[in-house]
Amino acid sequence: MLRIVFMGTPDFAVPTLESLVAWPGCQVVAVITAPDRPAGRGRQLQASAVKVAAEAHGLPVLQPTNLKSPEFQAELKSYAADLQVVVAFRMLPEAVWNMPRLGSINIHGSLLPQYRGAAPINWAIMHGDTETGVTSFFLRHEIDTGDLIFQDRIAIAPEDDFGSVYDKLKLVGADLALRSVQAIAAGTAPSTPQTQRPDLRPAPKLSKETGRLDFSRPAAELVNWVRGLSPMPTAFAALPDGRIVKIYRAQTLPFDEEAAATPGTWSSDGRRYLRVAAVDGWLDLLDVQLEGKKRMSVEELLRGFKPTF
Repeated sequence: MLRIVFMGTPDFAVPTLESLVAWPGCQVVAVITAPDRPAGRGRQLQASAVKVAAEAHGLPVLQPTNLKSPEFQAELKSYAADLQVVVAFRMLPEAVWNMPRLGSINIHGSLLPQYRGAAPINWAIMHGDTETGVTSFFLRHEIDTGDLIFQDRIAIAPEDDFGSVYDKLKLVGADLALRSVQAIAAGTAPSTPQTQRPDLRPAPKLSKETGRLDFSRPAAELVNWVRGLSPMPTAFAALPDGRIVKIYRAQTLPFDEEAAATPGTWSSDGRRYLRVAAVDGWLDLLDVQLEGKKRMSVEELLRGFKPTF
């Protein structure tokens, strides 16, 4: 029976952990996750989704603050894992990923080598892609560059946003991870080097400024930007009065033939619509959150907020 150490933190990783726990061909001997962190208004310590799932199965949980610590590495080695499975965790030092006899595999939310980095789902949608997927691969030195095992693809529908694609991929990723582990256990897993191509896009970590909309861009691109950042961390813009509005859903509308507006110009009838001009048409806002308010439809917002532009 294959001895597995599982590493992950957010809820994206939980279906994979559950699938491994349920498969009789392996034993999850330990789970590594992030330390508990303050959350909510009371700033009380909150366990990661992976820790909650691991404890529900009675699995040992390690929460190191330093993966290079000799004490942590000694404790990890004591579990004598044959393989480590990593999903949405931090970068591992070589002494950790190279410890098991079969190495470590990662489940990544893109069709590698496209979108290497921390936010592959967001960037695929922000760039307007109509397809994405998950990839299993063996960990190596450079991030997300190891030899490929398997890939599964899904379509990105026009109505999809980050939240909906995330929810689909975490389930697809669980199936892919289990199939990869089963192939490794059987000695049949492929190990295909990644190709370097000129069209590859990175998927760097998102910053707050990533969400600031640039109205000198086409409206369709801005809609994709909104989709790729919804429901979190969220695209945003400043109203003429300086207040920030977060934008969760939007659509494009063409300018009237004789009434094109300067990019960044806001428009509203005070009842039904709130729009801002892009370079080639209107970005028509649908779901928003004005600072100090909850998320709501634009019509709901306009019942209590009367724009003065």
